Order: sequence, then structure tokens, then C-alpha cells
Amino acid sequence: MAWLRSVLQWLVELLVLPVTVLRYAGLWDPLYKRFFPHLMCSFVADINKKMAKVKKELFDELPAFAAATPAATPPPPLSVLEVGCGTGANFPFYPWGCKVTCLDPNPNFERFLRRSIADSGHVELEKFVHGSAEDMQQVASGSMDAVVCTLVLCSVRDIDLAMSEILRVLRPGGGFFFIEHVAAAKTGWLHFFQHVVQPAWRYFGDGCSLTCDTEAHLEKAKFSKLNLKYITEPMAFRLINDHVVGYGVK
Repeated sequence: MAWLRSVLQWLVELLVLPVTVLRYAGLWDPLYKRFFPHLMCSFVADINKKMAKVKKELFDELPAFAAATPAATPPPPLSVLEVGCGTGANFPFYPWGCKVTCLDPNPNFERFLRRSIADSGHVELEKFVHGSAEDMQQVASGSMDAVVCTLVLCSVRDIDLAMSEILRVLRPGGGFFFIEHVAAAKTGWLHFFQHVVQPAWRYFGDGCSLTCDTEAHLEKAKFSKLNLKYITEPMAFRLINDHVVGYGVK
């Protein structure tokens, strides 16, 4: 089957050759980054509807990671950094009163993000940071109670470096919360087709990799505790039905 997969991959590469040329000419990324936020807006409602139970159960754990204070002292607001915030799809699931710093490599998401904040009065936007998961120098070390990533690590070029940055910005005892799609089981046809369409998917999914072994990177990261489970949810694209969900503690 390896030869068949290689042939089909080659055909897909041929189909997207014009896009490849545009990318190497430096024309594709600026155009697509302007269009991608509009595309994501059309999917957010569907994703949140299908993942509502998963997100609620996961983010209900966030308040437990607020910094501890003396009994007589009012607790400070929960500080959350969302990496790859996109349009702000997670805001409805965040706890009341939390302060969210949003980081994204695509500055075109900011106006969509502010619109989402306006619709989520229980969350305060601390600031929007234009940056990548691998380089969050604008975020101070040990400054966050929690870091959140949902459907983001698939498009990160160096996940190990991103993990080290996430651990750096978390305070001791802070939590990293994630919902990430992962490669399907290697024995099935879905895994076969993930590899076949990957040459095109990376362009239209803003760098997303269908075949990334995300869970291995999470297990490799130096969390003191890792709570991880596998789920399958019927997404709009069956290619991203399989996910890992959970949190790690610094």
C-alpha cells in the first residue's frame, strides 16, 4: 500500500502545484492569512456545537488553577493565555471574571477576537499578542495560571519548543489545557487518506498537519502530571475526528 499512497500523494502535489508556486513566490501566505479568519468564522459555531460537552468538562477545571492566596485576601482573577486564539471560539466556556491574553501568529484575527469578547461579557481581554507558540517573549515567565491550546499544535512547526515556552510562562502549579486532533490509527483507511491529502491540507488548513504525533510531544514535555484521554468526535471533516483532550500541570 505504500506505493499507492506515494502515487496518490504525488497526484495531490500536482493538483496544488499552482499554490506551491504562489507560496514560494511569497504571495500565498499574505492572501490566505487575510481569508482564513473568515473561513474559521464559518466553522466556529459547528465546532462549538459538536465539542460543547468536551470543552465544558475540560474548562470547568480551570478555576482550580487560580493562584492560591491567604484566606482573608480576595483571590485575583484567573490569568489565562490562549495560544492560537483564532476568533475566540473558547470564550463562552471560560469561567467568569478570568483575564485572557490572546496570542496568534495571524494579526488578522484580532478584530474577530474583539467581536467575540464583546459577546462574552464574563471574560476580560487582557491584550492581544502577535506571536507564535515557539516564541512568546512578550509574555513574562511564570505569569499565567493556565495556558490553553485547541486545534493549534497541529500547525506548530516545533512542538517541543512550544511546550518549553508554555512551561516557561506558566507559574509553578499552573495548567496547560488542550484539545488537539491527532493522526488516526495506523491500521485504518483514515490514516492512509490523511497522508494522501496532507500536501493540499497544509495549504488550506493554514499549516495544519493531519499526521502529527501530538500526543508523543505532550508526553515528552516535562509536566509534573499529565491527564490525557483519547476521544472521537464527528467533525465536519472526518479527517480530524480523533483527538487528545486533557491538561498538564507544571
